[in-house]
Amino acid sequence: MNLLEKCKYRDLANHRGKNTNMTDVCLIFEVHQPFRLNRKFSGVLSSGAEPKDLFRIYFDMNLNHEIFKRIARECYLPANEAILDAISDFEDADRNFKVSFSLSGTFMEQCEMWNSEVLESFRKIVKTGHAELLCQTYYHSLASLFSEYEFIEQVEMHRKDVKNKFGYEPKVFENTECIYNNRIARTAEKMGFKAVVTEGAERILGWRKPNYIYKARSSEIRILLRNYQLSDDVGFRFTSREWSEWPLTADKYARWLASTPGDVIVIFIDYETFGEHYRRESGIIEFLRWLPREILKWPNLSFSTPSEAVTRHNPVGVLDVPEEKTVSWADLERDVTAWLGNAFQESSFNFLKELEPLLEVLGDRELSRIWRYLQTSDHLYYMSTKKGGSGDVHSTFNPYFSPVEAFIIFVKVLSDFESRIHLEFKRPELRYKRVLRKVPPEKGFTFYYDFSKPTGLTARSLSEFYSLLKIVDGRSVKFHMARGDFARWIRQVLGFRELADDISKIKRARSEEALRRRLLRIMEKRMRELKREAGCHGDA
Repeated sequence: MNLLEKCKYRDLANHRGKNTNMTDVCLIFEVHQPFRLNRKFSGVLSSGAEPKDLFRIYFDMNLNHEIFKRIARECYLPANEAILDAISDFEDADRNFKVSFSLSGTFMEQCEMWNSEVLESFRKIVKTGHAELLCQTYYHSLASLFSEYEFIEQVEMHRKDVKNKFGYEPKVFENTECIYNNRIARTAEKMGFKAVVTEGAERILGWRKPNYIYKARSSEIRILLRNYQLSDDVGFRFTSREWSEWPLTADKYARWLASTPGDVIVIFIDYETFGEHYRRESGIIEFLRWLPREILKWPNLSFSTPSEAVTRHNPVGVLDVPEEKTVSWADLERDVTAWLGNAFQESSFNFLKELEPLLEVLGDRELSRIWRYLQTSDHLYYMSTKKGGSGDVHSTFNPYFSPVEAFIIFVKVLSDFESRIHLEFKRPELRYKRVLRKVPPEKGFTFYYDFSKPTGLTARSLSEFYSLLKIVDGRSVKFHMARGDFARWIRQVLGFRELADDISKIKRARSEEALRRRLLRIMEKRMRELKREAGCHGDA
């Protein structure tokens, strides 16, 4: 850090809110369980099953039940008991113990299915008034990376579910795995959140430190940054005998926090760390039990919730994270390569997101629900082929024997699911909607004059194609007809086989304009037939 940067940082450090002699500790826990896929799924089309039966066909409910029972016994119930005891011990003290949780929708569903006592224990913590609940995507999904509409839908679902179950309305947002960029911040602000929690990675901070409140670029929403070094000391290094600081005790950790400069230190870790990732015999539950007591021995430390922290302290600067620098809390890279770092993951992700427009047209709530369970980030996480430290973490939490097996099972399920969607579209009224749907931009038809000479016109639906066909340069019509591009796109992307077959039969025309008129007449005829089949009326 050069002299100018040191002066800048000194000025930022002096720009403190209230309680300037006190550093707030935000202790946040991620609480999530996915519905793991059925490894015995044959991949044969389950055409005889009703949509409501697909959930139990695609997902291994016995495995999910057994895992949840074990984690409830070893982690959730004893850890919540330790949290409640600490809250009670400092109820009448000058400084209280406070904690925050981000509970995924799939976790809350598993509580209701298999152990309501776990959910009730979280309710008891919230009722003390010393806990904050954060909002996230209901299905702990990667929706923010492919669809703003789906992303907003899931966040609203989660907010509503937290309100129904806890009588609590979250004010702070934490995206799946702390995935964050400027666009996500603006969306969270539009949805009414006052702050977002994300990773305090050096590549987005530069010379600055994570222990302060920041403001998002082009937004007024506040940003809380996870101190990943201190968080990972507990989450990843607690039992490592190779670590120079082993063993980690509550008093030692509290001393580290007390000597860390800043306004607010965000310690954000998986709740399953306590009793599941590390067994009770490691001392991890006792560490949690004693940590609040050791922290509050220090006169310069206090606990706060994220909402309190962003109210108490002023932002010290602007955090600029464009989409190409999207950050997360996963792996050493702290980007999205934990889920999109290899060909297995990217092809699965693209396959998954391409189903959105089909499901939107279909409007079947049960099929949309299955699709959302398949969006859960864990499915792609299991496919990671990273080596070294990041690879060790992926393998530790992986129910499969290998990333290849994870990919094969996921694609089997997704392929069957896609086939089920197409079966639904065989109904005349739905076939009409499917053919006329608007496809994603990357699936649109771009008109070219010739090789590598685009016209600048792209159609994303059959109606747009029809309209552009009327005005596009005749050279483009001739070029694409000679290559069979029109028929190929209409057959493979839109699924209108009859129209594609008609276009394929056109061999020649007197001129480019004659070719255009013939194409338009064929389209008008087939569109009228399709509408009659679906019980509609009107021209193309």
